[in-house]
Formats: sequence, C-alpha cells, structure tokens
Amino acid sequence: CKTSERKSRGGKAETRSRGGAKEKTLECGQIVWGLAFSAWPAAEEGDTDPTCALGLPCLVLATGLNDGQIKVWEVQTGHLLFSLLGHQDVVRDLSFAPNGSPILVSASRDKTLRVWDLSRDGRNVTRVLSPGRQVQVLAGHVQWVYCCSISPDCSMLCSAAGEKSALLWSMRSYTLIRRLEGHQSSVVSCDFSPDSALLVTASYDACVIMWDPYTGEQLRTLRHVPLHSTLDYSSDIHSSSLRSVCFSPEGLYLATVADDRLLRIWALELRSPVAFAPMTNGLCCIYFPHGGFIATGTRDGHVQFWTAPRVLSSLKHLCRKALRTFLTTYQVLALPIPRKLKEFLTYRTF
Repeated sequence: CKTSERKSRGGKAETRSRGGAKEKTLECGQIVWGLAFSAWPAAEEGDTDPTCALGLPCLVLATGLNDGQIKVWEVQTGHLLFSLLGHQDVVRDLSFAPNGSPILVSASRDKTLRVWDLSRDGRNVTRVLSPGRQVQVLAGHVQWVYCCSISPDCSMLCSAAGEKSALLWSMRSYTLIRRLEGHQSSVVSCDFSPDSALLVTASYDACVIMWDPYTGEQLRTLRHVPLHSTLDYSSDIHSSSLRSVCFSPEGLYLATVADDRLLRIWALELRSPVAFAPMTNGLCCIYFPHGGFIATGTRDGHVQFWTAPRVLSSLKHLCRKALRTFLTTYQVLALPIPRKLKEFLTYRTF
C-alpha cells in the first residue's frame, strides 16, 4: 500500500490559483466498498514516533475492502495505521462509535459483524496486521450484511442484511436485543435519530418503518408511492425499492433514495414527502453534519449535492432531544409527568 500526491501539471501560476491543492490517493490494492471517518486521539508525551502532532487530534479513515481486510489510514499523512484481519468476504459497511471512542464496527458479506478496538495500545506501530484488535464477532444474519449503524449514545447497534428483519444489538454486552420484524422484503438501510430515541429502516418493499429501539414498537410507516403524473414507470413492482435512508442532524427530517429515480425528504411529523429531487441510479444518501445539504451516491460513479430544507428547531423539540439523549423510553414512561407529555417525549404524537 502506498500514498501518492500529485500537483497540477499546469505550472506554478495554476498551482497558486488553486491554492496549491494536492490530490491525495490512498492505494488500497482492492476494491473499496465501505468508508468511515473518525477523529483520532492526540499524541501524548512519551509516545514514540507519534502519528498525530503532540496534543492535536487527527482524522482517520477506515476502508472496507473486497478481500475482507479493513485498512485504517491517517488522512493527513496517508500513513497506514492498521490492517484489520478477520472477515472472510467483502467488508460492505463501517461505522465508528459516535462518541469518539476508538471502537469500529464492520459489516461483511460473510454474514457477520465484527467489533474492533483501535485503542492507543500499540498505535505507534504502523502497517501492522491486527487480528488481535477484534473485540467481538456478532453472528445472527443468514444473508450478506449490507449496513450497520451505531446509536449516537453508543448503547445500540442496528444491522441490515437483506432479510425481512433488522437486528438490534447491545453495544455494552454485544448480545442480540431483538429482531425488528415488519418489512415484507429485504431491509437494506438503517439509521438512528440524533437523540437515539428513533430508528428507521428502509426496505425493498418501498417502505420506511420508524421504530422505538427501546421497546421494538413500530411508530410509523412511510410508503413510497410512485408519482405517475411526473415520471413514466414500467410495470416493475420493484420500481420504488428503497436503497438508503438517513436522519438530518437536528432530527426533524429524513432523506430517502429509491429506484423510482427520486430523492425524497420527509418531515418527521408528516406522512408524505415535503420535497423531491429527480435523480437516477441512486444508491446512498447522507446529510451534511451541520444540515442544509444532502450528498447522494450513484451507480454511475457520481456524488451529487442537494440543498435541503433548513428549519429552526422549536423549543419543544430541543427540550425533547436534550432529554432523550440520556433517558430511555422506559425511563420517560416512569416519570411523574402528564400522559400527553410522555407521548410527546416518546414520539408517539405523530
């Protein structure tokens, strides 16, 4: 594996006009199927050959490869930190713990999820093969695992594997909490709300189901109805099959990508989309971390950016989000407060 940097060939004047930017390539040696960024702890005094500058965090990128390896890179320098071994087939998706801890979860076509601890122990030894960093193997799927998502409070993990049910795991005990059953076809994407109080799953059955991950209750189903007056559809019953779903950073919107050539944006409180955008060959979508934009990836190798509705969160929603960040559904239901307030705090007032 190597890192290459190339300056523009247009001479010094062109380089200056572009701000001296360089193109950086991380040569993984395999087809790259999954990517995940995370902040890396700053180097401390006494570290030998520190990867990051003393006292300054840096950015790392995990890459899931076709041969089952996971390569973890330091982005600024292009140094290979680890090659993680364990999967027996393509690593399809990767998810770092949102709380900044060095925990990485990988999903693979070998039908397993694996939990890795990339802690500082031994982090100064670069380019090492590290099967010993594997913490746990999560087995329970019978199909290829497509997607994994860690809840923002780092207590739960959801995985989707082309089966009619999604699996919910405990990130504390690494055991299966429950199967989420309700879809009529393969589940291919999942995401948690920013306060961890909601979980959404998207399926080839053209539906998004919104769940309470603590109780397993279905709270709402969003159905993707073809817009016959706008687009010309064939008779294919899978024309609205969903590919991806994601929450907006403030937790008030959802974005979905489907095979009916539409990007949809849904308001949390409504049952129909509030905005559409025509796109073809869509496979995935993600919100910009600070809101206002959505990036979509396509089969033909393009990433497209779209403006998304911006909203000023109400004080009610901000209070709910703040409380649900550290209170489970059961803890809310046990509070000595009016029933209607409990229903609002548990997202049961749709």
